[in-house]
Amino acid sequence: MPSVDDEPVYVWGLPLAPFTFEQALDRIDGLIAAGEPSFGITANLNYAMLSDADARLRELNDRAAFLLADGMPLVWGSRLGPRPLPERVAGSDLIYGLCERAARRGHRIYLLGAAPGVADEAAAKLAQKYPGLRIVGVECPPFRQLTAAEEREQIDRIRAARPDILIVAFGQPKGELWIADRLEQLGVPVCLQVGATLDFVAGRVKRSPRWMQKTGLEWVYRMLQEPRRLVGRYLDNLLFLVRAAFAPRFRRERRASALRN
Repeated sequence: MPSVDDEPVYVWGLPLAPFTFEQALDRIDGLIAAGEPSFGITANLNYAMLSDADARLRELNDRAAFLLADGMPLVWGSRLGPRPLPERVAGSDLIYGLCERAARRGHRIYLLGAAPGVADEAAAKLAQKYPGLRIVGVECPPFRQLTAAEEREQIDRIRAARPDILIVAFGQPKGELWIADRLEQLGVPVCLQVGATLDFVAGRVKRSPRWMQKTGLEWVYRMLQEPRRLVGRYLDNLLFLVRAAFAPRFRRERRASALRN
């Protein structure tokens, strides 16, 4: 049976792993050693909103090996309950820790997604930063639904490359659903959806200053960079946050968590 410290911390319906950055890396190392197909999710406030509205996401959240709190609002939300999360674990930081360990331990990395050229640029920068890193595949699928034949060929390419970690950079919730639906076919020990992370690594999109990340203001910086795409999303997120603060189901969630502890 898992210890109390291994139990997920529920925040707005998400079963978040109470991991530090290093513990998340250790968990991924353990999954690679186990060798069975698994996936993790880097969850932010937008993902909490999407999960609340989509039963498919709630089901796959329960199947995931872990959900990481990739967003300060989730960390702050955990502080309303008896077991606050130790820290934010952002996918855009985690990729560097993953690649540093992969270079030392010989883990094989496959990059899938983002706009044309982005994954190649990200791969080149990661390989330069971490000598010995084995990036065994880089692929940017077209922005349309693949045919059945194209889908089979894509899965065959990934399987043939035998990655230990598949890093997927699709949008939410496309990436999470794509991985969960193909997990057994892919056969990869760790699949991880990371959203815009490859854009950050490649330098196509600039990350906010560290002080904004720590104070939960990264969304302001991102919105100013891509207002057309992000203003509507962040407004929806804010409305969800206001509703969640008063929703009876989330108050019951906190009470249940307090009783378990």
